[in-house]
Parts: sequence; C-alpha cells; structure tokens
Amino acid sequence: MRRMRGIRLAAGLLAVGLGLAACGGDTESPGGGDTTTNGPAALKVGLAYDIGGRGDQSFNDSAARGLDKAKSELGIEVQELEAAANETNAQKEDRLRQLVEGGFNPIIAVGFAYAEAIGTVAKDEPDVKFAIVDDFTEGTDTGPNIANLTFAEHEGSFLVGVAAALKSTSGQIGFIGGVNVPLITKFEAGFEAGVKAAKPDATVESKYLTQPPDFTGFNDPAKGETAANGMFDAGIDVIYAAAGGSGNGVFKAAKAKGKLGIGVDSDQYNQPALADVKDVILTSMLKQVDVAVFDFIKSVQEDKFQAGNQVYDLEAGGIGYSTSGGQVDDIKPQLEEFKMKITSGEIQVPATK
Repeated sequence: MRRMRGIRLAAGLLAVGLGLAACGGDTESPGGGDTTTNGPAALKVGLAYDIGGRGDQSFNDSAARGLDKAKSELGIEVQELEAAANETNAQKEDRLRQLVEGGFNPIIAVGFAYAEAIGTVAKDEPDVKFAIVDDFTEGTDTGPNIANLTFAEHEGSFLVGVAAALKSTSGQIGFIGGVNVPLITKFEAGFEAGVKAAKPDATVESKYLTQPPDFTGFNDPAKGETAANGMFDAGIDVIYAAAGGSGNGVFKAAKAKGKLGIGVDSDQYNQPALADVKDVILTSMLKQVDVAVFDFIKSVQEDKFQAGNQVYDLEAGGIGYSTSGGQVDDIKPQLEEFKMKITSGEIQVPATK
C-alpha cells in the first residue's frame, strides 16, 4: 500500500450533460456521444459512474470535478457512462467493455459496486489501464493494470463527529447511511468515535436506508427525508448523512425542522442544487475523489501508472472537513487539535464498529 503525498486540490466545475454522452466536443465517439478532440495524441479517458451519476451533488460529482479538471488542464478526450439502479455485474461489465471497445484507455469505475466487473474486464484487457474508486479487495479487483483509489473516510468522519457533538444542544445525534455495506459502516464508526471523543455522554442513533443488494439508498432523497424526520422528531438535532444523493432529503428535513445536517464527499454547502437548504449544512466530510481521479489520469498520461492500493488519508489531504458557511468557525481550534492528534498517530480512529 502506498500513501499519496502532496495532493493538489481540484478546482472548478464545468457544466456537462448527463447520460451516455461525452463531455462537450466536436467528434462522434464510438459510443454515440461527442468527445473533445485535442489532436491525435490526446488521451482518451472513459469514466463509468455509480448510481446517481453526475449531478448527485456528492460522490459522483466529486469524481466529475476531477475528470473536468483533467479535460481542461491535460487536454484529454472523455466519455462518461451512467449507471442504473440495482444493476447486475453483467450490466456493469458491459458498460466497461463499451468503453474498451470505444478505444478509451484508461478507464475509471466510480464506486465499490464495480469491484467484480472491473476485475473481470481488466483480466480480459491487459493492455488497458483501469482505476476503481473506493475498493481494494485482493483477488477481486486487483491486478497489474488496476489502480485502487481508496480513502480514510473514518478519519474525516471522526472530525465531523466532533463538530456534531460540539454543536448539538440535545446531545442526541444521528447517522444515516445509504446502504449497509462495510464502506459506509466505516463512516459510521469514525463518526461515532468523534462524537464520543468530544462529548462522551452524547448518543448516536444510526439508520441505513437500504440493505444490499438494493443500492437505491444512495439515490433516494425521499427515503432520506423520511428517515431524518423520524430522527428529528425523536429529539436528534444533528444528522450526518453518508448516503450520496439521498442526503439531499436529509437537508430538506433539517430545513423544515430547524435542525442541522452534515454533508459528505463534496462541500455540499456550495452545491448549486442545494442552495435552498445550505444554511442548515453545518459542515461536510470532504473526500477528495476529484484529486484521486485527476492524479490517476495524469499518472497515465505521464507514463507513471502504478497498480495497487493508493490511500488518500487525512495526513495526505485526501480527507477533510468544510468550513463553508462559517458555522464551524468558532469550533475550528478544537477540530484542528483533533486533526493534529489523528495525523500524529496519537488518536487511532476505528474503521469498524
């Protein structure tokens, strides 16, 4: 396992259409969308989204920002493919093979749900370089042509747990996970540890919107709103939503109830689609998927591709918390103190419950 150092922060979000379309351009791609043409040497990058796709204001949008930055700064051609709810592995494989057949190399799969599919396709296509975001399972999605881009989500979740505890007046705090899978329980474990570190007598109630193989919990705002309303009505006053697009419903409920929500992956306070509820977003746990995507594309372009697990953690700047809106300004010294203790090793944040 190697740790990524000197991570650069991605900036700028360019408007790009959804669906089986490439990002802006002037030539017809084999997949039916347009691609940006920057000469014969342009790297052709394919990206397959997780459920929710571009526009989820969270996880997928963070990946999209990295792709947009690479398009702008590195002169690449791109094609983006969307996912549907509750797909089979065969459908995911087909999506990746479409990109291979279209001549795209490298190919990025966004989300752990692609683990089996990317492992299969990568073995069949040894000359194509792949990356998967959010999973590293030895023997499943590992190989000489696969880079595994993973994150220390529990460390960032610890910090927003501290923020939740310090801002809660009731001492009752909630966690809503999109789907009950190990990745999301890692968020929960870190969050609860942060709450308890800041306020030992606080309580944390957790709820998952769906159980696998139903992954719609990552893109169902109505389910998020219903779950949040139940928690707020029971006395909880701050909820951390690690639920992708479903978190939008949590913020809607918080706005209606006069409570607070905590975002995930992207700085959700600054997402245009959430402008009406941004005043109830206390902070967001930042997961720099954009940085990982950009770094991966650049490594391929510079012939510096490395297979295996590449961990973006708090020390490397791959994980953090947002300060947009100013609601955590008064507690930032405490947050930074806990951050220092984590990066120094004084605090070991649990990754499991």
